Amino acid sequence: MQLGSVALLVRDYDEALAYYVGVLGFRLLEDTSLGQGKRWVRVAPPGAETGLLLARAVAEEQRAAIGNQSGGRVFLFLHTDDFWADYQRLLVRGVRFLEAPRLESYGHVVVFQDLYGNRWDLLEVRRGL
Repeated sequence: MQLGSVALLVRDYDEALAYYVGVLGFRLLEDTSLGQGKRWVRVAPPGAETGLLLARAVAEEQRAAIGNQSGGRVFLFLHTDDFWADYQRLLVRGVRFLEAPRLESYGHVVVFQDLYGNRWDLLEVRRGL
């Protein structure tokens, strides 16, 4: 078994695509119309098998959870093989970092927020762990 996708609540499909594809550099895996304004939209980092299912919030309860699906904790972890290059690339593209990069026992890490306020770790795991 493997994790196929993680559903992420978004306000608008095209707004989300502009960010995840245009800013973070993810690949668009699928964008299929399901009728009545609903779409099946999947994105993933280059080379990754697991990606995000961008799920447009329709109910008030869903809209209230946009950007806070994890109660304010980091819950998405974007792994990189070149932390400093990816950090600089994202910084130039306007990604909002919440702290300075730091070196932890497990590797280089920095927390950033996506356009909705979800917290992510950009992480280069130390080799040998």
